[in-house]
Amino acid sequence: MTHRNIMGRARTALAASAALALGAGAAQAADDLTLQLKWVTQAQFGGYYVALDKGFYEEEDLNVTIKPGGPDIAPVQVLLGGGADVMVDWLPSALAAREKGAPIVNIAQPFAKSGLMLTCLKEHGITSPADFPGHTLGTWFFGNEIPLFSWMGKLGYATDGSEGGVTIQKINFNVDPLLQKQVECATTMTYNEYWQVIDAGLTPDDLVVFKYEDEGISTLEDGLYTTEEKLADPAEVDKLVRFVRASMKGWKYAEENPDEAAEIVLENDSTGAQTEEHQKRMMGEIAKLTMGSDGKLDEAAFERSAEITLEGGMITAMPDGAFTHDITDKALN
Repeated sequence: MTHRNIMGRARTALAASAALALGAGAAQAADDLTLQLKWVTQAQFGGYYVALDKGFYEEEDLNVTIKPGGPDIAPVQVLLGGGADVMVDWLPSALAAREKGAPIVNIAQPFAKSGLMLTCLKEHGITSPADFPGHTLGTWFFGNEIPLFSWMGKLGYATDGSEGGVTIQKINFNVDPLLQKQVECATTMTYNEYWQVIDAGLTPDDLVVFKYEDEGISTLEDGLYTTEEKLADPAEVDKLVRFVRASMKGWKYAEENPDEAAEIVLENDSTGAQTEEHQKRMMGEIAKLTMGSDGKLDEAAFERSAEITLEGGMITAMPDGAFTHDITDKALN
C-alpha cells in the first residue's frame, strides 16, 4: 500500500470520526422551549426563574426562554402566533378563548389555590356582597375581569350600573383608582396589589377584603397551557413533559427557599422596577398558593371553575377537552 493511500484512508477515518462526533453533539443539543408569562417578571412566576437559574431545565436538556408579559400582551395571542410553546393563564380566560376557537389546553396546574380578592374601603359601608349594589367595582380586563363578572352573575347583579346592580369599571394594573376613590372596591391579589394599598399608608382596619376562596367562587389561576397541535406531536409532548417536571422542581424549591427565589426573580428583572422587600413578601404569599400542588390539575377544582365561568355568562357550555393529565402523569412518573 502506498504512502498516499495510507494517508488518504487516515484522512477519511478522521473525517468520519469528526462527523460522528458532530452528529452526537447535535443529538445532545438542548431543545428550545419558550414560556410566555401572564404578567411582568415578579415572584408570581418564581418557580420558572428558579428552574432556569438552578439548571433544572438544563438537566432536562431544555433551553428555556421566559418571556415577561405586560398590559399590552395577550398570552393566548402569543401562543397561537407561534411566539411561545407554553403560556401562563387563568382558567376562566383560557376557557373563554377556547370557546371562541383558540385550541388551547391546560397541561399542568402549579397553583392549587386562588390569590384573587376584592378589596374595598371600609368607609363606603360595604361589609358583605349584599352591599355591592349601587357601587362601582374596579377590575383589570384582558381576561382578568372574567372572575368578577362571573361572581356578579352568580349573585344575580347586573353589571351595567342599572338599579339593583353594580358598575364594573376597567382600571389599570394598579390600585390608584381605589386610593383616589374613583371606585369603592378594586380587584387585588393576596401577593401584590393588596400590599400596594398597605404601602400607600392604609391599614388592614381601613379595608374590607373579600377573598374569592372564602366566597366559594375561586377559579384556577396561573395554569400552564399549550396548543392541541403540540399535544398531537410526540416530540413536542416529550419536551412538555420535561418542562413541567423541571418547572415543578423549581416551584418546590421556591416554596422551601422563598427569599432566595425572590432574589433570583430580581436578578432576572431587566426593568429594575421591583424591590427586594416587595418581591420577598410576594414570594412568601405565592408559596401559600402553590403549596400542596404537584402540578396535576384537580378535576373538582376544574369543574367548579368552569361552572362559575358558565354561570357568569363568560362561556355558553361546559368545556370539553380543555385539560389533559397526560403531561403531568408522565412528568410525575
